[in-house]
Order: sequence, then structure tokens, then C-alpha cells
Amino acid sequence: MPVRIVTDSSCDLTDDEVAAHGIEVVPLTIRFGSEELEDRTDLTAKEFYDKLASSSVLPETAAPAPGRFEAAFRRQAEAGADAVVCINLSSGLSATMQSARNAATAVAGDLDVRVIDSRSITSGLGTQVLLAAEAAAGGASADEVQALVEGLVGRTHVLGALDTLDNLKKGGRIGGAQALLGSLLSIKPIVDISSGEVEEAGKARTRRRALEVLRSKVRERGAVEHLCVTHGFAPDVEDMLALLADEHPREQIRVVHIGPVIGTHGGPRVMGVTWLDPSGVGSGASSPG
Repeated sequence: MPVRIVTDSSCDLTDDEVAAHGIEVVPLTIRFGSEELEDRTDLTAKEFYDKLASSSVLPETAAPAPGRFEAAFRRQAEAGADAVVCINLSSGLSATMQSARNAATAVAGDLDVRVIDSRSITSGLGTQVLLAAEAAAGGASADEVQALVEGLVGRTHVLGALDTLDNLKKGGRIGGAQALLGSLLSIKPIVDISSGEVEEAGKARTRRRALEVLRSKVRERGAVEHLCVTHGFAPDVEDMLALLADEHPREQIRVVHIGPVIGTHGGPRVMGVTWLDPSGVGSGASSPG
């Protein structure tokens, strides 16, 4: 019973990763004023940050229409899939999940589709998708893949250091980090999205200190799995990797470019870390602080 994996473009997987694992990615749309661009098709991550630097308006994102997911599901059926597991951007941050659910309803009776809320973003979501695809390639059933992903959700952690709150505020995704708006402009906010919503996780007075806070958050967890450093073409990504190097050698860390979907809200030079708690260690989001 072949199981195929579908996700959305907030996963920030590379084209090579998508191709190697047979994953289908449904794109979100990025809007700069009246200009609409389809993520990954009309706009690469690098092109997005170049445009962000020169644009007089902050971008916005739009979820895919249900028809885009329905078309993706039907393509997988035509390719021989007996079931699809669709893993998406946190429902607390986007209407993307609802579009996928509507599409699953539309194909009910023709194809078994399981839609799962990752409660995550960027490489946190990407890690879940990759592990699901590996399980499916190994012959796991739809029930088994679904159970695997649902077990990963509470173990997935995402923390980010932002250079500015402007993008997050304008996009309406600031959530529990609202208190940070009263901070001095020089403060570098740390946010925790491990619950699927944005929560305050700390403040730093300098960029360097912000990176050190991210390193401390990783250290506090002890053993971690599938550690990623994810960034919006930040010039100091090697500094972040060096801070982690004592416990996590560079070759053991997956480095991910944050694409337009998350970059729209994270803003320029956003830096993040994502990881999984070891199996049986964590079942919920880390506490902000």
C-alpha cells in the first residue's frame, strides 16, 4: 500500500530533498502590495530577501486554495498512491490546514487522505515531513505514518531570534509575544513557536546575545535529535553554528534557509533552531522563558 506525502511550502525543504523523497509541496502565495508571487515557483528564498530589502511595503502571505491541495492529492492517486498523508503549517498561524482539510473532504471516497497539523513551521515542519517520507518509503502504512507524525508533533521545538518585530506585528501572528512590543528598539526578541503559536521566549540587547540565548535553549534540553539551524540568509549563521559546535558538530546539524512564507513574518536576518526531543522525553512545547 504505497503512501505518499504532501506538505506546503512553509516546510523549507530544498528541491533536492523534495525530489529525493517524492514529496509534493503545495505553494503559498506571497504578496508585495498588489503583486502576487507563488512561493518556490515565482520566488526563491534568495529572491524574496533581496525583494524584502528593496521593497517599500512589508509582504503578506496567503494560504493555498483548497483546489491546489485537491489537485495535489489527485496527482498522487494517479501516480499509484493508495493513501496520502498531508502535513501542514501550524493551524494557529495559517488557514493552510483548513484548505487541506477541505480538499481531503472533496476527495473522500476516491482517496484516503490524512491531514495532520504539525503545530510547527520551517525546519520543524520539514523534519516531520522528511521522517514521514522515509517511513512511507520503507513500507509503512497510512496508519503507521500518521501515528509517527502525531508522535513527533509534541517533540518538535522551534525557537527564533528576530532582528525586528515589524513583520510579525503587521502579519498579525504576534500572539503571546505581544508584550515584546513595548521593548526598546535595541532589544532582539526571542520567540518560541513550539506550541504552534508565537510566544515570548526572552529578550537580548545585542544580536550576539540573542544567538547565545538560542544556544542556551538547546543546551537546556540536553540530548536533542534532528537539530537544525534555520535562517533568513543571516550573515552570522556561521557564528550560530560555532556556538553550538562544542556539543553539536557542524556535520550533525542540518542548515536550512527560511523561505518566503516564514520570512514574511520573521523578517530579515531571522535566525532559528529546531529540534526533536528524544522519543519518550518530551510530549509538549517547551516553556517560554
